Amino acid sequence: VQLQASGGGLVQAGGSLRLSCAASGRTFSTYHAAWFRQAPEKEREFVAAIRGTGGRSYYSDSVKGRFTISRDNAKNTVYLQMNSLKPEDTGVYYCAADNRIIVSSMSRPGAYDYWGQGTLVTVSS
Repeated sequence: VQLQASGGGLVQAGGSLRLSCAASGRTFSTYHAAWFRQAPEKEREFVAAIRGTGGRSYYSDSVKGRFTISRDNAKNTVYLQMNSLKPEDTGVYYCAADNRIIVSSMSRPGAYDYWGQGTLVTVSS
């Protein structure tokens, strides 16, 4: 599967953005998907994940209550709605997908074989 992330940009603190991750392939609904982010000179960190079917989602504590991950399997697309953005949310956001990981591994970058190219989110104070 190939992933294409989009929707990043510059936004003021308190604002919102919606990221999209479009996937190729007919069986994307069987893939778990996630968003990670990486700030300059920091390691890539987990943001949110969603199961392929059933739609159960998971969030890091830092974004819980502000971000919402969702998916439209008919469009082969995963979304990340980001509200109440903070300067510390700044970074390159990557989408990832895999159909062979277990739920307990969904927050680990190394568990995913397929990655999008990243989209930059900059939150100004």
